[in-house]
Amino acid sequence: MNFTGKRYQDYSSFIKLTFGERAQKIALDIGFSCPNRDGTKGYGGCTYCNNNTFNPGYCEPTKSISQQLQEGISFFSKKYKTQKYLAYFQAYTNTYADFESLKQLYDEALNVKGVIGLVIGTRPDCISNEIIDYLSFLSKKYFISLEFGVESTNEKTLKNVNRCHTFEETKIAFELCKNKGFYLGAHLIIGLPGENKVALMNHAFEISKLPINTLKLHHLQIVKNSVMAIQYKRNSEKFKLFSSEEYIDFITNFIGFLRPDIVIERFISEAPKDLLIAPNWGGLKNFEIVAKIDKKLIEKKTWQGKFYKNKL
Repeated sequence: MNFTGKRYQDYSSFIKLTFGERAQKIALDIGFSCPNRDGTKGYGGCTYCNNNTFNPGYCEPTKSISQQLQEGISFFSKKYKTQKYLAYFQAYTNTYADFESLKQLYDEALNVKGVIGLVIGTRPDCISNEIIDYLSFLSKKYFISLEFGVESTNEKTLKNVNRCHTFEETKIAFELCKNKGFYLGAHLIIGLPGENKVALMNHAFEISKLPINTLKLHHLQIVKNSVMAIQYKRNSEKFKLFSSEEYIDFITNFIGFLRPDIVIERFISEAPKDLLIAPNWGGLKNFEIVAKIDKKLIEKKTWQGKFYKNKL
């Protein structure tokens, strides 16, 4: 149990401990693609993906980095008077360009007043020693977090969802990035097709072996304009989608097997109502799910890392 009374390492406590106050992420879209969209590795992208499910309104690649950040700061400063800001390179693969272009974009973001760091979302197969070294250099002065979309630790699943990289590549990428001065994050989707409860629970064991600081979790959602939306329409019986009760029950067991020092950044992700096909959780909000998870952990008398065993 951490000092906030939560039964897991929660992200807001981590941020307050790191900065002494709240720090707001401002999502950016710089118009990048992915190697499994542009033909480098494949076409069509990951079968579950429609990037519009998590891009806010100010997030448009036609706008400069500075403009997107300034509009984001203007929006959030009305809600909170004093806070710091992190430039969040979110949409698609944000290390998927030549080094000089990336350097220019990262530097532009860090030059915006109030921005104290970068959070960069990318893929394990789109990282280079040059980028790692530059992020390591930046981390001496700024907060830098590099997040890899792991999505599954199961090789067959990654192939089935057209991820176009392997879990083996994921492990190699994390190994290259560890002990470089910046934070490392991972992202997992819980409930991808073909994964039973045993396979899902095994993710906790495998992800705990990686040198990560933070972890983002969310349940599988079927969204419009994705390949999976077509697959779901044709064969919905192949998908074992979680109800909110099932997910809360599963996730409160899952975190018991997680390494106890990993900061859990989120448990769910909310796709916009106009894009969500399934599952329907009756409009439950993120904070409501978190409250139910907190309550369930107390009921079960469990906590993050309770069943964790370092078998390395």
